[in-house]
Amino acid sequence: MTHSSEADLTARARIRLAALRLFARQGFAATGMRAIAAEAGVSHALVRHHFGSKDGLRAAVDEDVLDSFDATLAGFGPQGSDAELLSAFGAASARLFGSDEVRREYLRRALAEGGEVGARLFARILEGARTRLADLRGDTEPGGADERWAPYQVLFLILGPMLLEPLMQRTLGGPVFAPEVLEERSAANQRLLMHGLLGGAARAASGAGERRPAGG
Repeated sequence: MTHSSEADLTARARIRLAALRLFARQGFAATGMRAIAAEAGVSHALVRHHFGSKDGLRAAVDEDVLDSFDATLAGFGPQGSDAELLSAFGAASARLFGSDEVRREYLRRALAEGGEVGARLFARILEGARTRLADLRGDTEPGGADERWAPYQVLFLILGPMLLEPLMQRTLGGPVFAPEVLEERSAANQRLLMHGLLGGAARAASGAGERRPAGG
């Protein structure tokens, strides 16, 4: 059934969004072209006219999801300080998944299922993160292990809650992407990135060493 908010969309856009919803809810293999047509409120023939096959439709859905990711990273611009940069990162990741349950579910299913589709999606997402980080940091030449792992670490923080959402919801006792939870998690991520997981303990140990009397 076509949603009323989609009444002004083109038939192609309605079909793509219908496929996104059904692929997210049921998985790719369990979703048929006729079911997608019914969800979009169009004929089966029109679905084939626009996309050719279910694989063609999935490719269009993938591009839509990746475009959303790219648009979010593109809005993650240079900031005045490290703290402002991390704050912007938190806001960007919240925008990416916080208010879009359907794309979140679709991407979680695709990445968890793996295979060629999941690998291709992850490769595109990783490349986007790597490129954006290089732009923000002004990297001009390849670095060492830290630079190699930086985009993965960013994606761990962005994709981790999405992939673990069903399990995290049980331990948190509420929605993982509720606005107040997103705000709290974003602040915790900023502290982690600025000071490290053991930053407080390391500083305390360093301070104790500095206060130790000579020869002690």
